[in-house]
Amino acid sequence: MLDKKKKEAIIKKFRIHENDSGSAEVQIAILTEEIKELIEHLKVHKKDFSSRRGLLRKVGQRRRLLKFLEKDNPKSYESLVKRLKLKKVEEPVEEQSPKNEAEEEKGK
Repeated sequence: MLDKKKKEAIIKKFRIHENDSGSAEVQIAILTEEIKELIEHLKVHKKDFSSRRGLLRKVGQRRRLLKFLEKDNPKSYESLVKRLKLKKVEEPVEEQSPKNEAEEEKGK
């Protein structure tokens, strides 16, 4: 759990305007920091399954917020991903092996 000072520092760093405390960018930044803390906790306490469930919930929430931000404001999404050092996982491209290409040519 983030303490008040850390949370305020994150809000100041990622806010869009002076009174911003709940925009998607700020929420994603806070979730990212909480996820980092939970990961460190779970490295020490491997059998803490309730915390693991909380981690998965936070990761899912962050994923939904990132998807929303990508649709709503692509420029802000790109800058936030760079600032938080998050990377978008691309779908794996299925490459055809030479064996499969040879089988396709026989079928033609």
